[in-house]
Amino acid sequence: MTRFYDARGNIYGVVSPAYLRSRGIDVPDHAGLAAHARTAWAASAIASECGWGALPHATDAKAHRCDGLLVGPFQSAPPFDLLIVNTDGTLAERSGNGLTIFAQAMTDSGLMTQGCELRVHHDKRDATSPVATPVEPAVVDHVSGFWLALGRPAFGPAAVGAQGIDTIERAFSHVPVLAQINAHWARSQFVRVGNPHCVTLLEHVDALPDNQSMHQAALFERLQAIAFAPPAGRGQPCVAGVNLQWAARSSGNSVIARVFERGEGPTASSGTSASAVASAAWRAGWVESGEVAVVMPGGTAPVLLQSEGETLLSVSLFGAARLQV
Repeated sequence: MTRFYDARGNIYGVVSPAYLRSRGIDVPDHAGLAAHARTAWAASAIASECGWGALPHATDAKAHRCDGLLVGPFQSAPPFDLLIVNTDGTLAERSGNGLTIFAQAMTDSGLMTQGCELRVHHDKRDATSPVATPVEPAVVDHVSGFWLALGRPAFGPAAVGAQGIDTIERAFSHVPVLAQINAHWARSQFVRVGNPHCVTLLEHVDALPDNQSMHQAALFERLQAIAFAPPAGRGQPCVAGVNLQWAARSSGNSVIARVFERGEGPTASSGTSASAVASAAWRAGWVESGEVAVVMPGGTAPVLLQSEGETLLSVSLFGAARLQV
């Protein structure tokens, strides 16, 4: 059966390939093949396991009652292969909250007893597959969870395949389609943390979009055109789509953020988005390396940045998840 977990307001279903096959959904038994063939089964899996009747507690006004499916593992011992299926049937290269949930599910099932590597398979042409993430159990502020080592972020339009973008001061980018929506959204930073992000840096908290307004058709459709790859979006400026974030400065080593996910839409939180926001904020000089708190509607994500001089060497994310009953 599919088990649903919550990580900072993100809810994913965790389901094995064998269970989906028992439901008549023809998922190949190898993760790479399953990613290659996702158009043949992913939408059916979402409809079957993430429909309105799949989850007992719905708190978000979305077309589906969770943020997607984590399909795996494809083996009985680590390292574990999995696929992250968005609710539009596309695959994600990485999800911080999703990987946190998958690590907790593997721990609950007894398959994961110590740190290991999780490998996400996908079908994006602009990124290597699988994307590997080392995961270590940890306790932060008396909360049991996991540190995810997300590696070294890459910055700039080329890192995410953005086209037709002008560079402005301090190597930031001007994204016309965002600035046309709101004049305050004129300065962005492209960041790849396994998957692509566009972090728009704001001087005032009032310029942050709220999730309720992003759910309304007028704004949702404009953001979807930017964030989603064709045919759901326009693939501009990124042909494969891009996750959108907005960040405003806060006190201390913290940042306030909002998220519109590629393939999903407005979401209460996102782990890789939090990591991209912390990285962009560091590059802007808003925060120092070390632990950065990224505050989102679904909760606060601790992000650990390691730097040397003007180089950001690595980013790690802490997360915890709980089973929905």
